[in-house]
Amino acid sequence: MAKGLKVVTIGGGSSYTPELVEGFIKRYDEFPISELWLVDIEAGKEKLEIVGNLAKRMVKKAGLPIEVHLTLDRRKALVDADFVTTQFRVGLLEARMKDERIPLKYDVIGQETNGPGGLFKGLRTIPVILDIVKDIEELCPNAWLVNFTNPAGMVTEAVLRYSNHRKVVGLCNVPIGIRMGIAKGLDVDASRVEVSFAGLNHMVFGLNVFLDGKSIMDQVIEDMADPNSSMSMNNIQAIPWDVDFLKGLGVIPCPYHRYYYKTSDMLAEEKKAAANEGTRAEVVRALENDLFELYKDPDLDIKPPQLEKRGGAYYSDAACNLIASIYNDKHDIQPVNTINNGAISDIPNDSAVELNCVITKDGPKPIAVGEMPVAVKGLISQIKSFERVAAEAAVTGDYNTALVAMTINPLVPSDAIAKSILDEMLEAHKEYLPQFFNKVEA
Repeated sequence: MAKGLKVVTIGGGSSYTPELVEGFIKRYDEFPISELWLVDIEAGKEKLEIVGNLAKRMVKKAGLPIEVHLTLDRRKALVDADFVTTQFRVGLLEARMKDERIPLKYDVIGQETNGPGGLFKGLRTIPVILDIVKDIEELCPNAWLVNFTNPAGMVTEAVLRYSNHRKVVGLCNVPIGIRMGIAKGLDVDASRVEVSFAGLNHMVFGLNVFLDGKSIMDQVIEDMADPNSSMSMNNIQAIPWDVDFLKGLGVIPCPYHRYYYKTSDMLAEEKKAAANEGTRAEVVRALENDLFELYKDPDLDIKPPQLEKRGGAYYSDAACNLIASIYNDKHDIQPVNTINNGAISDIPNDSAVELNCVITKDGPKPIAVGEMPVAVKGLISQIKSFERVAAEAAVTGDYNTALVAMTINPLVPSDAIAKSILDEMLEAHKEYLPQFFNKVEA
């Protein structure tokens, strides 16, 4: 009998892991996984055991011959893996709280993947992902790395630019969330809706929308401006879009675009939330505590519906679809983060982009879109510059490079404010940024 497939999930103690396990169980016929290794670090050990035991109960209920292994030894787990998924948070939720609260003191948006928070999440995450990639190159060089760790675009950019591993795909649940939201708004099955996505991670646009192959762009733009539109995410305040603005833009923005097009409104909402119920990280901490209490129940053997509130809806479907499509050489179309190779002519060929790709056993093949619409081209270029400079700062630990990255981010109003935020956040995250401090001490 052929050897079953081995999948390693780094950050296995995540509250999202039951989503992933459910996805693998549902697709067992086309993706016969025999070993699932859930890997975490010492600080995540308790959560890993809780989630891991739930995963084992789910597999047992499904009656499938999948062995679930829990370990803190990443290298042991990676040996001969076929797929490696990454979903970790360096510094845990405490680091995210700092990312969200510190910028607010300077009247700047504090957000997990945008602005100063996104920069610092990248600075903490990139050295770790590059270490993981070194282990992959040594222990399972043929494995596909499927990264969900945010900021997914910047992380994919760093792997493409600072490692030799080319079997890497970045994945985000925003595009699938938009497509599902459009289908819900139209009250049709999502399989009938197709969206042409292109741009960057959390900066992706819908260039066209088709229902049964016929463009319905004008109708969707009208629907998006409806204050009750189903096209937002749990983790982003759904301030309504102006219909005249959307018609002028001519493309569909993603929920994260509100940070750029509605900056003052979003900042006001964040400040209000921070003063009342807490920042998003604080809300998530409460949600996670409740989820892990549920996960502990020895009688629970399914993914609990409460997980939907976490903001990662459809994430396992996107992840497991992608993995099954690579394995089965399906040639279906999915939006992922991959190397541009000329697909978007405004972005360098060797950069990471997020767009529709044909998924093959050799990975994603981007579907060329040519030039992006002139109205969105500038913002995309600015964010790509930011991602590139930020990735360089993460790898080199160079203060000046980090300062430039902070300053050129569209959400930061000046170099003086950039410097103040940078200095305070470097100090706050010192424990997770050795590249910036060790050389100073040396």
